[in-house]
Amino acid sequence: MTDKEDQVQKAKLAEQAERYDDMAAAMKAVTKAGSELSNEERNLLSVAYKNVVGSRRSAWRVLSSIEQKSDDSAKTAQAKEYREKIEKELSQICSDVLELLDKHLIPSATPPDSKVFYLKMKGDYFRYLAEVATGENKQSIIENSQSAYQSALDISYSEMQPTHPIRLGLALNFSVFYYEIVNSPEKACQLAKTAFEDAIAMLDSLNSDSYKDSTLIMQLLRDNLTVSVSTLFPCTSAMSHTQPSAFCCLSYLT
Repeated sequence: MTDKEDQVQKAKLAEQAERYDDMAAAMKAVTKAGSELSNEERNLLSVAYKNVVGSRRSAWRVLSSIEQKSDDSAKTAQAKEYREKIEKELSQICSDVLELLDKHLIPSATPPDSKVFYLKMKGDYFRYLAEVATGENKQSIIENSQSAYQSALDISYSEMQPTHPIRLGLALNFSVFYYEIVNSPEKACQLAKTAFEDAIAMLDSLNSDSYKDSTLIMQLLRDNLTVSVSTLFPCTSAMSHTQPSAFCCLSYLT
């Protein structure tokens, strides 16, 4: 067994044990070894860091809410200190992923789906940074996220089928970016609507291997369209018995 194979096996074991920091460390070593990742290795890397950063994002939101709502000054100060600690961890994780993407993954990506996958990932991790960023730095982070997403979108439009789950997942997460980070429900709605309608038109030619993934993302796109429309036209909310309360983001691709 080669060192790379050993690290991949460690990552798989760590995933089963739900030891995502260990999983990420193993896949970081695989990535730094230099060769282009297989689809399986690419997905292991994505799942590892999605869980590592996801736990920090969730913790940050909880602590931020406590900090804002508490009337107890001592409790507020403690929550703030803890939130800032989590924020540093989150920022470091994102920086690590972005370095892997810029130095190793994006330059070595050959197939269009790999290029789109990694550029989407770059957009995602800049988006996570934007969620916690403040001051002058925030705008440049937002611009970096948008640029990565747009580059991925351009490639996906020219090189991938509208029903490809990676292209659909990109549209979903880019629409989340517009809705939550840029505060532009109009652009979020337009992007989700275009992706959904383009995929619907090609549904008959959908590959059976990706049918489940593609239709799941299409459902999330449709849910997000409902949220966007109700934001743009609040009066429509009263006409619907059930309205999603927040924008969806595809977890296994982020």
